[in-house]
Amino acid sequence: MSAENTAEHERFMLAALREAAKAAANGDVPVGAIIVRDHKIIGRGYNMREARQDALLHAEIAAIRQACRHLKSWRLSDCTLYVTLEPCLMCAGGIIQSRINNVIFGALDPKAGACCSVVRAFDLPLHHIVNWQHGLLAADCSNILKEFFRKRREQKKLIGTKGQRKQAALEAHEARLRNNEDESS
Repeated sequence: MSAENTAEHERFMLAALREAAKAAANGDVPVGAIIVRDHKIIGRGYNMREARQDALLHAEIAAIRQACRHLKSWRLSDCTLYVTLEPCLMCAGGIIQSRINNVIFGALDPKAGACCSVVRAFDLPLHHIVNWQHGLLAADCSNILKEFFRKRREQKKLIGTKGQRKQAALEAHEARLRNNEDESS
């Protein structure tokens, strides 16, 4: 990548990170995606699985749908997808089916990544070849995920603590009621 290309790639990945922040604000895992053709953004998406209760609404799928509407075609040839997290197998399938040529992602996904972490979907002998690279703004892409899950763990602890306090208060109240019944008998 030349310095000029790197600056452009970073600009688009920063746009994907802004999409990821929208997902986090809605309580979804912060993954964002941008589709670019001829140096212009033609599709944007962020993870909306929880917000919409739709297992298929990953950032990549939302961006692909928007780009297809923009081009009035399901073929996204000569497009590049920028995504903050390594695509899963479902999204890799969508990328292949929509004929996206290039995928650039930031953070690796060691649990579900389908480019190189768990499965190598783009290496399968299929009808379309996808070029991919990873590591662009990897620290930023990884940090937004880490921060999201850190906050989620804190909330679970707080809820757990509140739940334990409520349970203890309920048990104390029930004990007082039993004691009052025993005294009145």
